Amino acid sequence: MYWLLSASPSPEPEGPRAPRSLEDAQESAGEAAGWLQDNWQDWLATGLRIFFICAVAVVLRYVIRRAITKLIARMNRRSEVADSGNALRGMLVNGERRRQRSQAIGSILRSVASFVILGTAALTVLSGLGINLAPLLASAGVAGVALGFGARNLVMDVLAGMFILLEDQYGVGDRVDVGEASGVVMEIGLRVTQLRGDGGGIWYIRNGEIKRVANLSQGWSTALVDVQVRADEDLDEVRAAVVEAGDAMSKDSPWDEVLWGPVELLGLDEVTLDSMRLRVSAKTMPGKSLGTERELRWRIKKALDGRGIRIVDEQSLALESGRGPVDLGKGDAAGPRVPEPR
Repeated sequence: MYWLLSASPSPEPEGPRAPRSLEDAQESAGEAAGWLQDNWQDWLATGLRIFFICAVAVVLRYVIRRAITKLIARMNRRSEVADSGNALRGMLVNGERRRQRSQAIGSILRSVASFVILGTAALTVLSGLGINLAPLLASAGVAGVALGFGARNLVMDVLAGMFILLEDQYGVGDRVDVGEASGVVMEIGLRVTQLRGDGGGIWYIRNGEIKRVANLSQGWSTALVDVQVRADEDLDEVRAAVVEAGDAMSKDSPWDEVLWGPVELLGLDEVTLDSMRLRVSAKTMPGKSLGTERELRWRIKKALDGRGIRIVDEQSLALESGRGPVDLGKGDAAGPRVPEPR
């Protein structure tokens, strides 16, 4: 208790100073009350301004994000209406692709809108509080320039990724060829695209390094088969065999869903003294052209064999004519071989 008594202030001596202290207290209280009375209106106006800015920012952000969501949904509905002529294609190919692409684009647009609106609101609030924004903006500008020079490759990759998504150059599940690598698209990011190669490996490709891309799965694919027979074969019999194989394939499952059009014999692609080459074409589901070509080649071979028509190639023709095997990759340094006289 001694330290409490010693720490307590000693009572002021009664005398002529007491009235003076009371007058000082009254004067201080009056000054504080006057200061509050003079500034409460400014405080209230500033608080209401800040509240109004925040409320407008929140409402505007909600409205814009909702408008972006509705716009993406409307674009999806229009695409579905455009693809309604081929319900199978829209169900198997475009549904999942359209959903993933719309989600990515919608997420980017909503994030950009939120950043712009909330950033502008924050700067407006700071300006309303009397904070000088010039040093802050100058520092942000210098930092942005430095970041732009240091991370220009990153900026280029992000911009390229945004345009890839907006222009729908390719989507998840598409088979693409980007020059250095080819395969099936596993994931599309703003910076990197992942491809599953033919050997099973995953390729990570920066979007800014993609100068050209061949989409082998967009819309539809084409299966091409070349049939080479002897020059003395009956073209009508060859045509009948190809048409028979194509009709039978288009009626069997699952090729009736894979083929999106009839198997067509385009005509003679090449004619020589020994052989003639015919080209067969068929429109298929995206990404199914390779399997369709194998099956179509199998069926055409069986149909030709059933009619007694043999498929030939350059090697077999050269052997039959006595010229010997033909090296298609390298030239013969000794020159062409001349058949010996019999």
